[in-house]
Amino acid sequence: MNSSAVLSSSSASGPALSPDEQAAAQKKRDIATISLIGLAHGTSHFFHMLLPPLFPVFIRDFGLSYSQLGLLVTTFFVISGIGQALAGFLVDRRGARPILFAALACFVAASAAAGLAQGFGGLMLAAALAGLGNSPFHPVDFTILNKRVSPARLGHAFSVHGISGNIGWGLAPLFALGLSSWSGNWRYAYLGTALLGLMVIAVLAWQRAAIDDAHGSWAHEKAGAATLAPEHPLAFLRLPSVWLCFSFFLFTTASLSAIQSFASPALASLYVLPLATTAFVVTGYMFCGAIGMVIGGFWVAKGKSLERNIAIALSIAAALLILAASGWLAPALAALIVALAGFGTGLAGPSRDMLIKRAAPPGATGRVYGTVYSGLDIGFAAAAPVFGALLDGGHAGAVFGGAALSLLMAMSAAALVRRVRGA
Repeated sequence: MNSSAVLSSSSASGPALSPDEQAAAQKKRDIATISLIGLAHGTSHFFHMLLPPLFPVFIRDFGLSYSQLGLLVTTFFVISGIGQALAGFLVDRRGARPILFAALACFVAASAAAGLAQGFGGLMLAAALAGLGNSPFHPVDFTILNKRVSPARLGHAFSVHGISGNIGWGLAPLFALGLSSWSGNWRYAYLGTALLGLMVIAVLAWQRAAIDDAHGSWAHEKAGAATLAPEHPLAFLRLPSVWLCFSFFLFTTASLSAIQSFASPALASLYVLPLATTAFVVTGYMFCGAIGMVIGGFWVAKGKSLERNIAIALSIAAALLILAASGWLAPALAALIVALAGFGTGLAGPSRDMLIKRAAPPGATGRVYGTVYSGLDIGFAAAAPVFGALLDGGHAGAVFGGAALSLLMAMSAAALVRRVRGA
């Protein structure tokens, strides 16, 4: 039975609820679930940025190059990508909630490793632990949302999920740089991230009933969606739409990898801006993305073509990044243009998540999201050393040009999804 049926049955032992009371109670349950999963997802994205904000410090204290720092990002996302595909199967079999708590514990351990690091090896351990913690989040989050949230609020749930991720990305540089500057010691930043992880675990444990995926069902899956025979747990891999969605994530996150890890030094090199200023461009990009996702949540509810939504949004972002790559802009305007490009990628977010939902056969959501979102991790892992090498080679403009090209490739993959689905 679905979430509303659970609500009705749970009230059977007490006074009968009117339809309006049932709707209000369901809304309250939906909001609780969406909020808690948003918190969890924001935390996972916060820990994506555990190391990059302090890359200049690691160069200073440990003598590392941008190529080596790119390998830290690669390590994080290789482990996350492999783990994410496997986690999808584990979530479908064992449930999402216990895996969520284990993932958050890995983030606390990663913070401890980073704070105690004495060189590249210690940072590599921190990246590996954070990648392991990150791996289950998308199959966990989308399993809980799809099973517990009412169909009418699912588009907004995806919007909040995306917004929270961007907020996590945006807050991480502020948190790490702020604590490091205030304390005079960058290691205290990682004490702060460890305490933050423990606080999130405490909140989710306190409200654990609202994220229990044992209650709810797949009854609200769209009629006519592809079916999956229970005796073939890998049958979803034969669906072309799954692999196109995977490709979409690979290309969009290759672009994001360029911005997250290297936009700050690239702007500093191309436009002679101080790093103290460019370090906050990533935060601006993420918060513009969050605004885009708010609008995108309403857009996906009204729009008929998800692929068209994605094409419009990513075209905006790619055009702005090409402008930044030109080197022709005034320095302050270049920083603003890069930040505004986040609006386009954020606008595409809810349409993207709904596109993947349509590609997921009922009962295989964890596996599909795990496989598709592993493209995110592979995109980050493959792109980080490439863009790091471009920056080491003095090609700062190529960081933004490559990011724009990746978005255009993602747009092509999304357009093909509609074709293979016969829509």
